[in-house]
Amino acid sequence: MAGNAVKLSSDILVEADKYARVFSRSLPKQIEHWARIGKIAEENPDLSYEFIKDILLGLEEAKTGAVSEYHFG
Repeated sequence: MAGNAVKLSSDILVEADKYARVFSRSLPKQIEHWARIGKIAEENPDLSYEFIKDILLGLEEAKTGAVSEYHFG
């Protein structure tokens, strides 16, 4: 399905481009990022954006092995 054209409003494109430049993403990657966050938020309406972001960061850290065992007490 890669490469399919999608029509978006110019307002969304302007906003996405602004955020893309701030966060060093391409315009398509910024839109994908927003779509991913939006999908997770719709599937989990009780989670805040910050919590979703922290979960995604934790998953990425786990993939790269940047984790350590937690010891209680």
